[in-house]
Amino acid sequence: MRKIRLLDLGDVSPVRSQTCYHAAAYMLGNASPDTIILVSPADPYVCIGYHQDLDKEIDREFCRTHGLPVFRREVGGGAVYLDRDQLFSQWIFHPETLPSDIGARFRLYIEPLVKAYHDLGIPAEHRPVNDVHVRGKKIGGTGAALIGGAEVLVGSFMFDFDKPTMARVLRVASEKMRDKVFQSLQDYMTTIQDELGRRPERRRVVDLYIRRCAEALDAEIVPGEWTPEEEAKAAELDRLFGSAAWLDQKGSFRRPGIRIHEDVRVHESALKAPGGLVRITLRLKEEKIDDITISGDFTILPRTAVREIEEALRGATAEPRTVLEVISDKYRDDRIQSPGLGPADWAEAFSLALKS
Repeated sequence: MRKIRLLDLGDVSPVRSQTCYHAAAYMLGNASPDTIILVSPADPYVCIGYHQDLDKEIDREFCRTHGLPVFRREVGGGAVYLDRDQLFSQWIFHPETLPSDIGARFRLYIEPLVKAYHDLGIPAEHRPVNDVHVRGKKIGGTGAALIGGAEVLVGSFMFDFDKPTMARVLRVASEKMRDKVFQSLQDYMTTIQDELGRRPERRRVVDLYIRRCAEALDAEIVPGEWTPEEEAKAAELDRLFGSAAWLDQKGSFRRPGIRIHEDVRVHESALKAPGGLVRITLRLKEEKIDDITISGDFTILPRTAVREIEEALRGATAEPRTVLEVISDKYRDDRIQSPGLGPADWAEAFSLALKS
């Protein structure tokens, strides 16, 4: 039977919780075994995706004053706050031992996570492409990358999650936006603690997960040793990942909004119209307006008009044309007056939010 090396590294430094799988990937040779690493950071930190621009994603000053180191990984995805309440699962495999199709690769990786959650009594499910959900709430995301000659897949078990700190480390345009991000994390994210009201022993979770990995991969998973060559490479990467040159390189891609999970994003915009400043903070779920807050410096009558517009937009398709139609109907039906500010301005503000 095929054998896969297991490295349970326990608690390590924040940077090593990222560089360990990079080092194993770079040192993967033809004779090297496929490897599963299990690891948790001993202390909190913030990690950004490979393609992100640090200063557009993270409040660097907040992180500095609160002693939160920031690192850039070589796997894509978004910025995230991490601490010892997460148990990372990192697969470092030869490309030929995994499906070539990325969707199938994620399904294979996520299957043991989902089944281990079920073993714990949590009804998790795979939410394509690469999320794990429980009754519509995200309990974990996964990522993939080609590092060196290895295919790498990463994810985690979410024992608990510090949602207030996650909302605080992100760079956002306003405190209203931050409040919306925090509320969205509350509404659309869950953890083992949230689901069970307790934390199972780490050893139990590891045993369940490894058994499910062995089934999914049809392999024997055998405890192995971290090699001197991997340690040397990891030490080199520890220094690189902490360097300004690596951290401050400009990302090449930023998807608009802040992603809560595959179906939920938070956006914000500010538009200076002739009638004053309009600020829109909105949450989209499955490309529909799930929640929206309108504020600013403008005059509008009746005084309940803003609340009525917000209510009318909830559930609408997230398209500027639809927004224009809904607001135009409200202006007509409720005889709304707003000097220097009309339905077209609202639609423009909404369009700007979708791009931000």
